[in-house]
Amino acid sequence: MGRTDRASLLVHVSTAEAFAALTDRDALLAWLPPAGMRGRFDRFDMRTGGSYRLVLTYADASGSPGKTTADSDVSEVRVVEVVPGERVVQEVEFASDDPAFRGTMRMEWRLRPAEGGTEVEVVARDVPPGVRARDHAEGILSSLAQLAAHLEP
Repeated sequence: MGRTDRASLLVHVSTAEAFAALTDRDALLAWLPPAGMRGRFDRFDMRTGGSYRLVLTYADASGSPGKTTADSDVSEVRVVEVVPGERVVQEVEFASDDPAFRGTMRMEWRLRPAEGGTEVEVVARDVPPGVRARDHAEGILSSLAQLAAHLEP
């Protein structure tokens, strides 16, 4: 069993607005790629039982070589569960020749009503050992900050 990483942030919008940002293709592309990366979907089917392929490309990969190519991280994502207004559970596999990135990481995005808005919590279980804890924490926190900026312009 791998490492578990988690982070949360209060966003000052309703749970319905936060949930929409977790499940809408264009919204995800606006906030999910961590700072210094851009994203695209090769396919996208966000529903329980659906899947998507996400390609994240580094603006400058010199300090952080990609998991899939020199400048990109590609992940195959299976959507395990979508509960409107509450959570999105996904199983993520990185496309990589490096065995340190193999395995299935389970990511759960949870929403909870909170005073002044919605708490968004991310729990990543069985994080592959090649994903350094510090890098993963920075990436998750960057995505959460961008989610807040997207929802609270």
